[in-house]
Amino acid sequence: MKAMTYERFGDSSELSLTEQPLPKVGPGEVLVKVHAAGINPVDWKAMSGGLDPMIETQFPAIPGWDVAGTVAAKGIDSPGFEEGDEVIAYARKDWIHGGTFAEYVSVPLRALARKPHNLTWEQAAGLPLAGLTAYQVLTRSDLEEGSTVLIHGASGGVGSMGVQIAVAAGARVIGTASAKNHDYLRQLGAEPVEYGEGLVDRVRELAPDGVDIVADFVGGVLDVTLEVLAEGGTHASIADPEVEKQGGAWMWVVPDAEDLAELGELVERGRLTVRVDSVFPLDRLPQAFEKSQEGRTVGKIVLQVSGD
Repeated sequence: MKAMTYERFGDSSELSLTEQPLPKVGPGEVLVKVHAAGINPVDWKAMSGGLDPMIETQFPAIPGWDVAGTVAAKGIDSPGFEEGDEVIAYARKDWIHGGTFAEYVSVPLRALARKPHNLTWEQAAGLPLAGLTAYQVLTRSDLEEGSTVLIHGASGGVGSMGVQIAVAAGARVIGTASAKNHDYLRQLGAEPVEYGEGLVDRVRELAPDGVDIVADFVGGVLDVTLEVLAEGGTHASIADPEVEKQGGAWMWVVPDAEDLAELGELVERGRLTVRVDSVFPLDRLPQAFEKSQEGRTVGKIVLQVSGD
């Protein structure tokens, strides 16, 4: 099969389109023919060696953890799915090697859910990691109807899904973003505020008594979080370990088929959608990584692998 691989840690110049053997499919796994694969900043951070202290890498490594595709084969004792089923997954494994930026990937059932029928392949590929990140941060932060939620980085891939998930739960959402993205946040149901100097005052104008939940998807905003958090409120970050010293949760998204199925139900009910910023063919992964590294996308960057 064709796959994008790298033989050593480095930047996008290390990536090559190569021929690799089909993945083995073990018990409790399926082989997925990849139609599209979502790109996340963690993919190029892993390629640079940024995750090496915590996750083993086996070279040549195929990057990528998000996938949308069809079941091509089943391993032993893999109930619930059949060949031809349309599926999605946050397919992170215990080491970095056989990722989703390839024509095929093996996926454990614990990470697999059915593709929402009302998403394109490209939209579906952008849902798992970002959607699960937002969902797990918010649900573990005691999200409920009537909560006031502040989302840092609300117009990005994770933040925009967090806005929609919180709104669907009946929460009031305040979201930080640059002014050019404020109309987009209003469309999602959030009250936008511009980040930068004076952010605390702008949030306090909207929520004088503070906010119940802060979800930080950008990092570097802990001081703001603590100043606007209401007494007894909760806060979590995916980007700043220092939150743990201040009573918050530093979180890392976990593959979870049930959570992903919940997201799929929100999609099919029309409460959650995925905005695709741009689509690249498989062999243009280096350019897709470079666009991701610019940090100015609104929505998801996606690789189109197969048009079947």
